Amino acid sequence: MKKSTNKLAAIDSRFTKLISQFGYPTYKKETQYFKSLVRSIIYQQLSGKSASKIHSRFLSIYSTSSHPSPSQIKSTDMDILKGAGLSRQKINYIYNLCEYSLKNNIENIDQLSDNEISKELTQIKGIGQWTVDMFLMFTLSREDVFPLGDLGVKKGLMKFEKLPELPSEKEMDRLSKKWKPYRSIAAWYMWIIIEGPFEW
Repeated sequence: MKKSTNKLAAIDSRFTKLISQFGYPTYKKETQYFKSLVRSIIYQQLSGKSASKIHSRFLSIYSTSSHPSPSQIKSTDMDILKGAGLSRQKINYIYNLCEYSLKNNIENIDQLSDNEISKELTQIKGIGQWTVDMFLMFTLSREDVFPLGDLGVKKGLMKFEKLPELPSEKEMDRLSKKWKPYRSIAAWYMWIIIEGPFEW
């Protein structure tokens, strides 16, 4: 990650200042894909801080030291999950993911390309492109993902590029192309200049 970040700074020297201010991206490739997707669903349309609190309350429901399994979550009453702060809609999305995971070996999904992973996961109701982008970036550590639908990235890009208003997805795509093939790292810095340091 450090090597790729330095290569991004070589492409666009403005990132040198961000590296000095915030350091290097700290996320690493993960191996528990079901766990990661549950977390991504919980984080949908929430600030990082709010989502982190709800995610912690969700995990506290289960006494196991490891992440709850699809069958454990699927058998958890909706009212208990709502008590953790999850909406009915998100609970149903998590249930849908549990059903998918019980029928498919999700742990082999990293063998697919970015586009193939997107096509596979978006079949699950409740998982859209934003969730796929988070999975590609923070779980699989794919380096060239720029989440066009993320508000934090939009705000960060507006500030970074000194734009008069929030950019459209088309404009975000155009502006981010100069950072290929390290757009995931660029997106991380777009978040951090708005939200400050955070843990995913």
